[in-house]
Amino acid sequence: MESLFRKRLLMLVLMISSCLAGFSQQGRSNIAWSGENVRFTVITDGVIRLEYSPDGKFVDNKSFVAVNREYPAVDFKVKTSGSQIEISTSKMTLKYKKNSGRFTADNLVITSNKGLLPFVWKPGMKQKNNLKGTYRTLDEYDGDQYASPEYLRPGESPTMPIEDGLLATDGWTLIDDSQNFLFDNSEWPWVETRSGSDVQDWYFMAYGRDYKAALKDFTVFAGKVPLPPRYAFGYWWSRYWCYTDNEFRDLLGKFHAYNIPLDVLVVDMDWHYTDPGKGGWTGYTWNRRLFPNPDEFLKFLKNNDLQITLNLHPADGVAWFEQQYPEMAKWVGANPDPAAKDTIPYLGSNKRFMSGWFNTVLRPLEKMGVDFWWLDWQQRLDDDSIKGLSNTWWINYATFSDMERNRDTRPMLYHRWGGLGNHRYQIGFSGDAVISWNSLDFQPYFNSTASNVLYGYWSHDLGGHYGANAAGDTINPELFARWMQFGAVSPIMRTHASKSATLNKEPWIFSPEIFNALRNSILERYQLAPYIYAMARKTYDEGLSLCRPLYYDYPESPEAYSFRNEYMFGDEILVAPITAPSINGYSSLDVWLPAGNDWYEWHTGTLLKGGQTVKRAFAIDEYPLYVKAGAILPTYGEVKNLRLNNEPVILTVFPGGNGSFSFYEDNGNDKNYAENYAATQLSTSLTGSELTVSVGTRRGSYPQMPSNRAFSLKILGSAAPESVLINGKSANYAYDGNELALVIAIPETDCNIEKTVKIVYPSSIPELNDGLKGKFHRIGKAVVALKYRNAGIVLSDDLGTMESANREISYYPERLAASVETFNRHYENLPEILNNQKLDDENQKWFLQSINWKK
Repeated sequence: MESLFRKRLLMLVLMISSCLAGFSQQGRSNIAWSGENVRFTVITDGVIRLEYSPDGKFVDNKSFVAVNREYPAVDFKVKTSGSQIEISTSKMTLKYKKNSGRFTADNLVITSNKGLLPFVWKPGMKQKNNLKGTYRTLDEYDGDQYASPEYLRPGESPTMPIEDGLLATDGWTLIDDSQNFLFDNSEWPWVETRSGSDVQDWYFMAYGRDYKAALKDFTVFAGKVPLPPRYAFGYWWSRYWCYTDNEFRDLLGKFHAYNIPLDVLVVDMDWHYTDPGKGGWTGYTWNRRLFPNPDEFLKFLKNNDLQITLNLHPADGVAWFEQQYPEMAKWVGANPDPAAKDTIPYLGSNKRFMSGWFNTVLRPLEKMGVDFWWLDWQQRLDDDSIKGLSNTWWINYATFSDMERNRDTRPMLYHRWGGLGNHRYQIGFSGDAVISWNSLDFQPYFNSTASNVLYGYWSHDLGGHYGANAAGDTINPELFARWMQFGAVSPIMRTHASKSATLNKEPWIFSPEIFNALRNSILERYQLAPYIYAMARKTYDEGLSLCRPLYYDYPESPEAYSFRNEYMFGDEILVAPITAPSINGYSSLDVWLPAGNDWYEWHTGTLLKGGQTVKRAFAIDEYPLYVKAGAILPTYGEVKNLRLNNEPVILTVFPGGNGSFSFYEDNGNDKNYAENYAATQLSTSLTGSELTVSVGTRRGSYPQMPSNRAFSLKILGSAAPESVLINGKSANYAYDGNELALVIAIPETDCNIEKTVKIVYPSSIPELNDGLKGKFHRIGKAVVALKYRNAGIVLSDDLGTMESANREISYYPERLAASVETFNRHYENLPEILNNQKLDDENQKWFLQSINWKK
């Protein structure tokens, strides 16, 4: 009887232990099994940490990759039967043979669960198709090829060795953290090495084709991508040039004169002395020949609402001739006498040196007005004291964390990629790429794969850095314009170039056509700023970078992988960059438009069906931006910079369907954005001939939040309405014939009051979204150019009314249908109209070619 009782008791204990998975642990370590020499921790339903330690001592310190050790609740099950441990989540099942030592293919297997892409994984298996991550720099690369292959070591490939990323079409990823560095538990966590060479510390990620879930899972243990300050998403001016105080003042005067917004001024290394005995590649003492009064210079920049970064090359330490040398020497316990001409060597792993560097060298410059640092590390890759410690990775961490500890504003730096985990220390500086179409063609793909390691804020030298071919340091205006257009829909928009008199990228020095393309690209960047900032918040919340490969959203479509240069710019915009020179004034390319949406080609006003590949052509002032049909995006009109947070917002509505968006706002540069922010829900609904646009009540709060905001609607591809009601009251509207857009000012500005706009259209309206907007624009440009070929020309009724059709519609929107019908008829018969205009064959051919006319 006693024996039977014991058996039943044992069975009860086993049943309880096998069902403990049933427990989801609330914000704890989520240890599913720990015994003898192994420990398994369920981080999310898609990530399990696997540890083996010969002495049974496991690591709870943060590592360079894994900085979180407590996790949200997870539903998992643990079963033990005989010699086997089984741990299962909704996505995978792990089986391990108890007391069998190190993880091997003989004692460990992980399989996907139902609903996930099938896989069976054992230790030692290699991924077949990793979707790649990023690389430290584009320095000296022409596209993905090394520009000087003669300097490569024997057997070294000239192709850029982009690191593997977190995602693969295999549906699983293993991160081996076994030999990675750890952080100690000091107030300012510092590097420490692991003990023991036989340990295994792995993170197994199961995701199938749900790439977005995998990236968010990674942030659970590796930390979030910080939200940069709002100004970072404006335009940055940078040039390697020996500027003086006077030159900078003249430069900014021209930015104002040409009404070009600017947020960040980058001052390259000539801010400090560079001549022997006073400075060098490394330097910290203001060059007073160029800047007689640095305080007043920085004050002038601040009065112009600019954020400032200075270039640093820290590798050579702090020399005896630097202004900060005596204080730094005292800090580190060195000889403070400059007469000894000793240099304090740079040693990033030395906490005393780094704290002195920040406190005695950089902090005084920050108090003068420097907002963040350009850490231009180009020298030895690893630390002089700790073997294998990347100088790039560590200076990124040390600088970013110092800002976190000593500022009320958001930390931000600007440097090269140091390795996995560096997503926590943005912005990325991609280095000195070659000026070429190859480089431009490579950068969209380079941005996209970087998102696979959450390094979503690369900042490139738009236009390239230096010439590496027979043409030397020259600027191809078309190439530069296309690079800037790409820059407008890149993570960061910053121009830069090598120190060369021929590499001046000031927009106003180019021809009117190129100047307009350059200026418009910058204006477009600011137009999109509210949308970009909302998507940057999503990067923080979900680990989804601003520039993302198409396979995040369309993982089952082969084209999402093969059209590698196309990318999503946030949730609503698809970009198909132009990366090759034009032919006869037009750049043609094949564009894949994914199924599931129709797409509005913004610059030409063409609504295209999804699920097809189309050949499209673009003039120099047009770019392939495709917005989901029906989308509603918060945009700006004309702004000076992104410092203010009370700018009027234009809610731009795109034709073709229904849409919604969350308009995000916060203080712009405080560190408490995780909790202190606000959001306003926007939506559109098209039913028959009635369009309803809703602006919800704002939810949330943050310091200095404006209580009121001016909103207006711009409805693209819209006919003139029969009526407009705002919160039930009749309202006026304007019509913009250039964009075929209905414009409605919303009088209510209280953000706590919901606003509903109802627009009723006529039952019959002309087709407006077949490229008519682009035709208006191209005809207008061609007619102006025609006058410069024949100044005495008198335009015929037909050609003249074609040129002015957009303006006529602006003045008389009630004539829209008739005006469009007339224009379309004339466009169809354009060769005959040009012939009646008495143009010779050469000019007729030129005119038709200049507008890319097709029958």
